[in-house]
Amino acid sequence: MIIVSTDGSCLRNPGGPIGWAWVDHSGPSASGGGAVGTNQIAELLAVLEAITSHPGEEPLLIESDSQYAIKCASEWLPGWKRKNWRTSAGAPVKNLDIIQSLDKAISTRSGPVRFRWVRGHVGNYYNEQADALAGEAAREAAASAALAETTTKPKPKPRVAPTPASEAMTLF
Repeated sequence: MIIVSTDGSCLRNPGGPIGWAWVDHSGPSASGGGAVGTNQIAELLAVLEAITSHPGEEPLLIESDSQYAIKCASEWLPGWKRKNWRTSAGAPVKNLDIIQSLDKAISTRSGPVRFRWVRGHVGNYYNEQADALAGEAAREAAASAALAETTTKPKPKPRVAPTPASEAMTLF
């Protein structure tokens, strides 16, 4: 069985930079981020990336400290799908594109995918590693966004005091 811990991070929820990460208990890991998102989006992306990065027939166990991500992927998804991607209250499912990608990743993986909730921030080694990687990815996304903003922001044009000649020119 492959065991993978996942975590997501959002520096300013909602709407801040996000990071996601997964850590395979046998060694490899991966992380990534984005300029804008929510903690739920980050958690879902971590689970999605873990599943798509571990294809094959061997059973996959995803450990997460996000009850939301686990319930989305294991409990709520089948009902939402039956109800044409509506909640029990009839509202549209939030984060639908990621949820549908999760559905596809789980259903097309040849081996089974299971989920286990773990308490976060209590010293679970793999959860702490995923948390650290997700936080680092979110900070890198924030730095990249800040750098992009400073390099693409239009520079203010110097203000020139009008001269009598330039005023005359603008009158005609």
